[in-house]
Amino acid sequence: MSKFEKRQLEKDLRIFTARHFDKPSRCKNLVQIQFYLKELTLKIEEFKIRFNYVPDSAYTLLSDYNAMQNKFIFRKFRRSYSW
Repeated sequence: MSKFEKRQLEKDLRIFTARHFDKPSRCKNLVQIQFYLKELTLKIEEFKIRFNYVPDSAYTLLSDYNAMQNKFIFRKFRRSYSW
């Protein structure tokens, strides 16, 4: 895969996520985060199968959503077990 094709895939991914996803910091609840995680995982799998390449930005975004999910889960845990 040429550099041009890789850049084009990165651009397409950026456009897709900008249109269909909220930034991790703007997500309001755990269900929303989990939905975006599932969708992003499916998109990554699609890139692997179709192009045998996944832009690093996809994994970075996935990591950001995972971090936000962990934050929501920890908050819920603290509320459940606080005195």
